[in-house]
Amino acid sequence: MVVKPNIVVLDYGSGNLRSAERALARAGADVTVTPDFDAALAADGLVVPGVGAFAACMTGLRSVRGEQIIGRRLAGGRPVLGICVGMQILFARGVEHGVETEGCGEWPGTVERLDAPVLPHMGWNTVKAPAESVLFAGLDAATRFYFVHSYGVREWELQAGEGFRQPLVTWAEHGVPFVAAVENGPLMATQFHPEKSGDAGSALLTNWLGTL
Repeated sequence: MVVKPNIVVLDYGSGNLRSAERALARAGADVTVTPDFDAALAADGLVVPGVGAFAACMTGLRSVRGEQIIGRRLAGGRPVLGICVGMQILFARGVEHGVETEGCGEWPGTVERLDAPVLPHMGWNTVKAPAESVLFAGLDAATRFYFVHSYGVREWELQAGEGFRQPLVTWAEHGVPFVAAVENGPLMATQFHPEKSGDAGSALLTNWLGTL
């Protein structure tokens, strides 16, 4: 009998919760959507979705102690996957309309408005993933993913040091290059929506489930 990994999609009032739930179930997970602190800590994997404004997402996340859940899971090497603004809030800060909001600070860096002739960046786009990527294993360079955002991380600030392995950073471009995904041990994230990216997104979620 195949045991499905237990995944919690964190419900903090933001994100495509049901779309994420359905996509993860199709990829082979047993999925629960909940704001429950203990359930989110205990799950095999935690998915943190997010849509809308950085500041609003951080307010919602703190209302369910989500930043504590993420921090405690990572301290124990337990997997977390951020999606869209759920990736952005993992960085140190977000700047929207001149207002700076503190993020979870798992990575240094600033989420800022993209410098592009058309915003939001909405639709399908390719990405440039490192050859050793686990998330994008089996997917070729022409594979397209679905994006909906006006803000992103334009500069990767975390540098490798002694005894520290540099995270794998995947890039995309819309007007300017921006971070499309990060793989950093148990902490992984995508700026695009795998749950809305058809077969490519399903393959990526399957790859993530395979790391649990």
